[in-house]
Amino acid sequence: MSYTLSATSYFKIFFHAAKHPHKPVNGVLLGKKSDGEVIIEDAVPLLHHWTSLSPMMEIGLDLVGQYADSVGLKLVGYYQASDRLDDTSLVPVGEKIAGKIKEGFTDAVAFVIDGDKLGTDEAALIPYTSLSASSSWRPFSGNPVPFSQGSSFRLASDDLPRRAVALVRDERRHQKFGDFDDHLEDVSIGMSFPRF
Repeated sequence: MSYTLSATSYFKIFFHAAKHPHKPVNGVLLGKKSDGEVIIEDAVPLLHHWTSLSPMMEIGLDLVGQYADSVGLKLVGYYQASDRLDDTSLVPVGEKIAGKIKEGFTDAVAFVIDGDKLGTDEAALIPYTSLSASSSWRPFSGNPVPFSQGSSFRLASDDLPRRAVALVRDERRHQKFGDFDDHLEDVSIGMSFPRF
């Protein structure tokens, strides 16, 4: 199985982490499977406060699932960033959410944002995979390494990391970005997600 992240999905993940660099963040990935490839078309940023299995998480996941169904997409994965640059582990809550997504989409994937690569020309994502919904999630360890030439993990364009950095640095796009937590705190802040 191969995975390709669109510009939209990569930028949203990057902006979410950039907006809340001192907090854990998480969200889900929407896409579809076609000819042995999972195309990740969008990312929906969920939380930066209540990143545990909370009522807000459950409501957010339910709303995203309804939205995905309405536009012909599936929940295909999960992403998270830690509040520490050196922490690249998929937390237990992330494993549970990714496992739940895997029950509905067998080729689900999880990504952990690599804080050391944020701001570089490299993809700042570490893919995690699982053999089944009940097994543990592990960092992908195949060759070639993720996001390198010939890898089963690709960006739609190799320049996405550089462009994401420029959009944050030059246009401060991450400041115009909202997640479900932001929306719950102030409904005038739109989620980076089409209206329900």
